[in-house]
Amino acid sequence: MSDHGHDLVIGTLLEPPATGARELVALAELTERVGLDLVSLSDHPYWPERLDTVALLAAIAARTTRVRVASNLFNLPLRPPAVLARTAATLDILSGGRFELGLGAGAQQMWAQIVAEGGPRRDAGESIEALDEAVQIIRALWSAGPDVRFEGRYYRLDGARPGPVPAHDMEIWLGAYQPRLLRLVGRVADGFVPSSPFLPPEQLSAANRIIDDAAVAAGRSPADIRRIYNIAGEFTPEGHGFLQGPPRMWAEQLTELALTQGVSVFLLYRADDADVIRRFAAEVAPALRSMVAAERARGAGPTGE
Repeated sequence: MSDHGHDLVIGTLLEPPATGARELVALAELTERVGLDLVSLSDHPYWPERLDTVALLAAIAARTTRVRVASNLFNLPLRPPAVLARTAATLDILSGGRFELGLGAGAQQMWAQIVAEGGPRRDAGESIEALDEAVQIIRALWSAGPDVRFEGRYYRLDGARPGPVPAHDMEIWLGAYQPRLLRLVGRVADGFVPSSPFLPPEQLSAANRIIDDAAVAAGRSPADIRRIYNIAGEFTPEGHGFLQGPPRMWAEQLTELALTQGVSVFLLYRADDADVIRRFAAEVAPALRSMVAAERARGAGPTGE
C-alpha cells in the first residue's frame, strides 16, 4: 500500500450538539473561513439529546459556499436507503455539488438503542449484507434510468422512480473496521472511513491490504477507493505518540500516512474548539500539503497498488 496521488482534503468532523445549533454552524463556517476543505457531521439518531444531523447538514450547506460537506456517517438502520438516496441528492443539489455520502452499517454496541427507536435488530453479518443492498439501491436511485425494482433480503423496491439526480458524481464512503466490512469497501465503496481512536495508525496497513485485495478481486483498482481518516489528537509542547505533540509533528505523522497508507482525507475528530480548528488550519494543514507535495515531486508517489 502506498500513495494513490489523490488531492489532499483536510477538514473537520463535528458532533451534533444537544443545543447550540448556531454555534455548530459557526464552527462549520469557521472551517471554510480558515481555508480547510471539508466539514463533516456524525449521525446518532438514537440519541434524543442530539440535534438532527440531516437538518444541521442542510444548514451548513446553505451557510457555506466553498467547503465540501459530508455525513460521517449516516446511520443506515434508522435511515432507509431510498430515503437516504433522496436526502443525499437534495443536499448535493442544495450545496451546488459539494456533498459526499458517508454511510455506517450501525455500531453493534448501539443495537439496543436502534431497536428502541423502531429499527431492526441485526447481527454483524446481517448489517454488512444490508449495507451492501443499500449501496446498490442508492446508486440505482441516483440514476436517470427506469423505475427501480430490487428484491433483497433486507430491502425491497417495487418500481420506485429514481431521482433526484445529484449535482455531481457523488461518492459513497463506508465506515469499516472488521474484515468482512473491509472487503465490502473494496468491492463497492468510493471511500474507506475509520477513526484513529478505534483504528490506530499501526492497524491501517492490515485494513488497507484487505480492501485492496477485495478491490482487485472485484476487478477494481485500489486507487479507486479514497482513504479517509478521522484523526484525534492534542497539541502539546513535546511529542509523545500519535498526534500528541506540536503542529510540526502532526504534519510529519500525517504526511507519513498519506505517502505510505494512501490517506488523502484528514478530518479533525470531534472538532468542537474554534481555537484548535484555527491552529490546525494555520499550522498543520499548510505544512502537510507542502510535505506531501515535496515528496510526490521527488517521486515518492503515487505508485498505485
